[in-house]
Amino acid sequence: MTDLLFSLWNRQAMLSILVAIATVATILTLAMPLLQTDALARRMKRVANERERIRARERERLYQKKVSLRQQPKAYMKEVVERFNLSKWLGTEEAKKQMTMAGFRGQQAEIGFLFFRLVTPIALFILALFYLFFLSSFNWSAPVDFAVAMAAAYLGIKAPELFLRNRIAKRQKSMTRAVPDALDLLLICVESGMSIEPAFRKVAQEMGEQSIELAEEFSLTTAELSFLPDRRVAYENLAARTGIDSLKQIVTVLNQAERYGTPLGQALRVVSQESRTKRMNEAEKKAAALPPKLTVPMILFFLPVLFAVIITPAIVQVSQVTSGH
Repeated sequence: MTDLLFSLWNRQAMLSILVAIATVATILTLAMPLLQTDALARRMKRVANERERIRARERERLYQKKVSLRQQPKAYMKEVVERFNLSKWLGTEEAKKQMTMAGFRGQQAEIGFLFFRLVTPIALFILALFYLFFLSSFNWSAPVDFAVAMAAAYLGIKAPELFLRNRIAKRQKSMTRAVPDALDLLLICVESGMSIEPAFRKVAQEMGEQSIELAEEFSLTTAELSFLPDRRVAYENLAARTGIDSLKQIVTVLNQAERYGTPLGQALRVVSQESRTKRMNEAEKKAAALPPKLTVPMILFFLPVLFAVIITPAIVQVSQVTSGH
């Protein structure tokens, strides 16, 4: 026991022990990074693999569906339009502009619009006459029946235009809501050093979930920027297809930048703030219009029920007292 304690306190033995401890610590220090697994890298690798599988699946789905912006016109519609030369009599530049703003592109849209503009008034006129003369019990005179049928025909003439206006309103509403976010993203892309074409492409990719219409318009603008000889034509086409004031301001800013070389960042920031303020003002206007709109429903539906709930117990108590006496 004495010899053991002496050997432990010996300097040479202590030095050997310290050297052994240092050697073991060095080996563990060098080996731990090799033995330790990187959880973050493993997760990022799984995410990357999943993203590639999603891309492959989406590409396969698109190839199977064969989606195309331009569709071939129906044979019978095209034959009717060409036989009666409807493009000369019923086709107008204003109608073509409205179809573009409504999202209908290509020959199929124009032929379909002209076909229904011819067929709809005729069909409504015949249906109105058949109903008034054979099914109706109004017992009107023949001139009145013909006048009602003519009114139905006039409604048939205006029906395609009303459909286009409704489609344009819905489309512009969807794009107007997404324009401030799109401009913010466009500003970030431009200030990060991107040129305008990759910036438009990035905005189109990111805005697909919020507004498909706006993403489609930015994608078409990106395509036009790649093949049109004058970039200003692509910008003006974007303004004409959308009809939104914020995008018209952006087109003006882009044209000025193309012509004079002015910086885009500050102008995009100002337009983005203005569009966001406009959207907030529209929301506040709708919120302020709710009380007058709710007055009539409350008077007709809520107040009678409230009075019934309040008065019914009193009526029951009075009837009980009266029956008791």
